Amino acid sequence: MPEFSTAQVHAGEVGDAAHGARVTPIYLTAGFEFDSFAHAEQRFGGDDPGYTYSRSGNPTTASLERRVAALEGGREAIAVGSGQAALTVAVLGLVKAGDHVLSAQSVYSGTRGLFETGLKRLGVEIEFIDRPDDPEEWRRRIRGNTRVLFGESIGNPGNDVLDIAAVAAVAHEHGLPLVVDNTLATPYLLRPGEHGADIVVHSASKYLGGHGSALGGVVVDRGSYDWAASPFEHLTAPDDWLHGDSYVGAYGAGAYTAFARSVVSSLFGPVLSPVNAFLIQQGIETLSLRLRQQSDTALTVARWLERQPEVAGVDYAGLESHPSHALAQRYLPRGAGAILGFTLAGGAAAAERFYDAVTVFSRMTHIGDVRSLILHPATTTHAHLHDEVREATGIGDGLLRLSIGLEDPTDLIADLERGIAAVATAARARATTTPIADTRLVAAAGN
Repeated sequence: MPEFSTAQVHAGEVGDAAHGARVTPIYLTAGFEFDSFAHAEQRFGGDDPGYTYSRSGNPTTASLERRVAALEGGREAIAVGSGQAALTVAVLGLVKAGDHVLSAQSVYSGTRGLFETGLKRLGVEIEFIDRPDDPEEWRRRIRGNTRVLFGESIGNPGNDVLDIAAVAAVAHEHGLPLVVDNTLATPYLLRPGEHGADIVVHSASKYLGGHGSALGGVVVDRGSYDWAASPFEHLTAPDDWLHGDSYVGAYGAGAYTAFARSVVSSLFGPVLSPVNAFLIQQGIETLSLRLRQQSDTALTVARWLERQPEVAGVDYAGLESHPSHALAQRYLPRGAGAILGFTLAGGAAAAERFYDAVTVFSRMTHIGDVRSLILHPATTTHAHLHDEVREATGIGDGLLRLSIGLEDPTDLIADLERGIAAVATAARARATTTPIADTRLVAAAGN
């Protein structure tokens, strides 16, 4: 593959011979015409590789799929309507009722909701690893019905870095695939497949798109897992839809992608709009430029926050003080990403004052934008979690999450200074005010 900056612009391109368009056109059509009765039969029978209906495939979407697959070093990709849809398709392409999924504890709140509510209702068992940095913990928790190991390359919002190679080794010892959500790292900072991950998912709404204007998700099959020797009977056993053949028999190394696309994605229908596919692919063309600057700025901001007396702690793997710093140096040499969290010593009250004081940071639930964003997870994205779960995943009342954009670092720090000033002013006001009730209690105690 060429260098990343070249591949993000050119990988997966197919020339538009009919019109000579340099940029992938938007094929804004629900269906596609057939030349004849026989042509339609060939399309649906698989003898003709063309398109039948945009729910199953579209040229604009296919262009995006080829681009992301190439950047991740994967065999094939499936583009769907959102990152949540991507994870759903990826996992439902593997599990059925009665199966067991092992996941790292610190994952995106939407992922935890999908696992704990969505998949549990379908009869899939979910278990979270308390110490994902310990391979023995993963090994000990694997059961006879375990089918998937899952983690995020960079945890959201704790910033813990997954030891992909170690977890992949455990998965492969037991003949299981490792699925990694690579949304925060992107293939520019890290390609999980190079360290043993078998399936990679992205919320393309975030850094791949980069502009915050389009939803999308992508599932990438690395092509490293032996589906023929796997415990997945829906891929190895005869299938009525394939007239008695199996997915492995019909598609070989592409068995998983074929099943996930034709059965899960197409039948459940989380379709990606061709317009959104076009917008995401446009964003990918500048991915390396954005992530390089955003990661550099995030490290500058994290170091500044760490020096503030009002800040109790900063969650950013690029800092020497972070527990995942050694893993970040190993897996993320180009930068530790653009998401960071910091905890204010004053708790929820301080977080509210800080949150309301900033003017450059947009107050919204999103990440990966060119604009810098701020969020209070405990009262928004993670509010539905039980206190013990929030505590286990480091979501305290004083935690604020930042998504660093493309603004100048000096302007972002000046904005954060406004937040710190608001917190400090409130603290000084409390320190210089002695309630009358407290004074009387002190006097009584002295008598």
